[in-house]
Amino acid sequence: MFEQVKLSYDFSALQPTIDELTMVTHYTKHHATYTKNLNATMERLPELAGETIEQILSHLENIKDPALRTAIRNNGGGYYNHNLYFDTLSPNGPRTPSGKLAAAIDRTFGSFEVMKEKLAAAAVGQFGSGWAWLSANSEGDVMISSSPNQDNPMMETRGEWRPILGIDVWEHAYYLTYKNLRADYVDALFRVVDWGKVDEYYHKMID
Repeated sequence: MFEQVKLSYDFSALQPTIDELTMVTHYTKHHATYTKNLNATMERLPELAGETIEQILSHLENIKDPALRTAIRNNGGGYYNHNLYFDTLSPNGPRTPSGKLAAAIDRTFGSFEVMKEKLAAAAVGQFGSGWAWLSANSEGDVMISSSPNQDNPMMETRGEWRPILGIDVWEHAYYLTYKNLRADYVDALFRVVDWGKVDEYYHKMID
């Protein structure tokens, strides 16, 4: 059974960047529903028992039933994406990357600041609901992309690229505080990104 990531901080800890009501609603309602629906769908797919969510999302073509494939895509994506999102936020973590991740960012984008600008542009420019991503491959390369709905780079590349940081731009992630000002939310979110956690996800890909 898949479980929601356990938060290492209180629902109020990310204020004023993310208000407490948004955190409570996002985690206990939206994320919990994706998790519940994923587990319910998995009961109908016993052949996938024992596979990780990364393996499942990277090979959705293995699910032959179109309705079940869509259910896993939407709910499994929502589950994985939100686990990553909540786990890479923190009131106290380092606000800049270091080590191999910092070097990869500099190599690809020229600087951390340029990477932030490009990631923010991907998030603001995502039409409708979806996500913007910083992803890595097993060679240690990094890239920026965006995805609609609850899709992510693992689905789109059959696991070649895995997200290490995601910006949720569904309106439920920010509308109570920022209304229609998505760019303000995206800019503020960088104040609570825990680059120590992002680095952990990066090293899972390269180590």
